[in-house]
Amino acid sequence: MKQSARFLVGAIAASSMAFSMSSFAQATITVSTWGGPNHGVNTIVWPTWKAWIEEATDDRVTVEVVHDMGPPPAQMEIVADGIADASWIFHAHMAGRFLATQLPEFPTFEEFSSEDASAAYWHTHQEYLKQANEHRGVDVVGMGVHGPGQIFTRDQISSIDELAGKRLRVGGGVMSGLAEAMSVTGVAIPPTGTYEAASQGVVDGAMLTLESLRSFRVAEVAPHTLTVDGGFYRGSFAIVMNPMFWDQVSDEDRVAIESVSGERLSRLFGYMMDVSDQRGVEFGEENGATFTQASEQDIDYLRGVTSNLQDAWSESVKSRDVDAPAALAFFHEQLVNAAAEESIATSVVSH
Repeated sequence: MKQSARFLVGAIAASSMAFSMSSFAQATITVSTWGGPNHGVNTIVWPTWKAWIEEATDDRVTVEVVHDMGPPPAQMEIVADGIADASWIFHAHMAGRFLATQLPEFPTFEEFSSEDASAAYWHTHQEYLKQANEHRGVDVVGMGVHGPGQIFTRDQISSIDELAGKRLRVGGGVMSGLAEAMSVTGVAIPPTGTYEAASQGVVDGAMLTLESLRSFRVAEVAPHTLTVDGGFYRGSFAIVMNPMFWDQVSDEDRVAIESVSGERLSRLFGYMMDVSDQRGVEFGEENGATFTQASEQDIDYLRGVTSNLQDAWSESVKSRDVDAPAALAFFHEQLVNAAAEESIATSVVSH
């Protein structure tokens, strides 16, 4: 065989081998995460989503989680700029950008799981909220709602009136409006700073979720909890992806990934929050925390405050093409529908 022919055969063989290898090359979704290593998003959500994606794509796509790529408020830009392919964001971290996403934050005065709320939120976002275009630059692949936000204090209290003048850790969104209505002095600090602030007397307590009793050691510095069915407020999250990632996978694999995202991923996020809250309550009870239910008089007062906050919110989102009353009604309908569906619990992977 002439040298040129041998070279051609070799080149074809090498090309075929390279094509064959590339056909089986595994695409990786790089996830930026900002929760601590033991946070449920890292021990439950990402491992489960990874397993779902690998199964759905026959291992052609996997997930790699990277910690500390940037602070929580920077996650949206980290994904939009392609530094990471995906992340989870808390909407209240970006004050002013997100308004439509306050929808699930309002008190409902009835118990429901975060899993059901997150599923309902996903459908409400798809039907009513996404046209607000608040997530421009990224694709939303899941929505999430954290557990009932309650009020934790150093000294035991029995009514909302006793909160007047107290300094409480607050975040943004609806909880800030509630704090103002209750004559609370809101102190804007991250959840991770609550223990130090309370132990040093900077704050008298905090508005946080029940998981915080354990995860942020709140039970040690603010062991008394004033509770409302469904929470004084909820918190809004999204799981987002860089649209350019889809260029790395086939249309078939994109459909497969989307099949284990959306409502299913949203349910997973909410389930994680439910588990975390339960662990927080158990930890609190083991360490002497008290739980006091708000009175009917306080609930009536909060209903009026909530109505006013919802009216103001409805006006604020009109310019973003959101039909707020219809969206709220749809969300509550979806809560009922979600509760009738099977829990995601049986398909969860945890580390």
